Amino acid sequence: STRNDQPERASRPFDAGRDGFVPGEGAATLVLESLDHAQARGARIVGEVIGFGVTNDAFHAVAPDETSAAPARCISNALADAGIAPEDIDYVNAHGTSTQLNDAGETRALKMALGEYAYKVPVSSTKSMIGHLLGGAGAVEAVATLLCMNRGMIHPTINYEEPDPVCDLDYVPNQARRADIRIAISNGFGFGGVNCTIVLKRYEE
Repeated sequence: STRNDQPERASRPFDAGRDGFVPGEGAATLVLESLDHAQARGARIVGEVIGFGVTNDAFHAVAPDETSAAPARCISNALADAGIAPEDIDYVNAHGTSTQLNDAGETRALKMALGEYAYKVPVSSTKSMIGHLLGGAGAVEAVATLLCMNRGMIHPTINYEEPDPVCDLDYVPNQARRADIRIAISNGFGFGGVNCTIVLKRYEE
């Protein structure tokens, strides 16, 4: 982003005035274990991984393939792996980098994978608030998704001021929103065309 004089307002995913991502710092660790093992040690279980998808654009080192075919297939593969339909998703944690190409491409991929339901499911970007953690982004955003799920609250996409006609989904602009989230997906579409989608489910006894 070129908004060096206003760093707190520079990351603006899906906004028409977005002009690049803002680097951030952070890390997260998630413990993945079997249900039996978690219960035996008395762990507080915050969610389940019920599916994932991985694809690669094989297109460009930093620019996404403008057809969005690979990220759309990544999302579809994740839903198939989880055995769920688009309508089962209660929330999408977007990759949402605040770049012109990524945000338009991710919006297109969501429409391709989810069909008309893409217009009904809430989508928000953690990067709007903490910037792009690069290698740490996927883990931190998975944690953010689990926190939203367990607290019944979707965090907003902040700095959303001017709608972009090509980014026309529900991005939960500027204000958190209460929601009952049972199943959510988190997207990570990184440099080199690497695409990952994880499907998370709220743990219920």
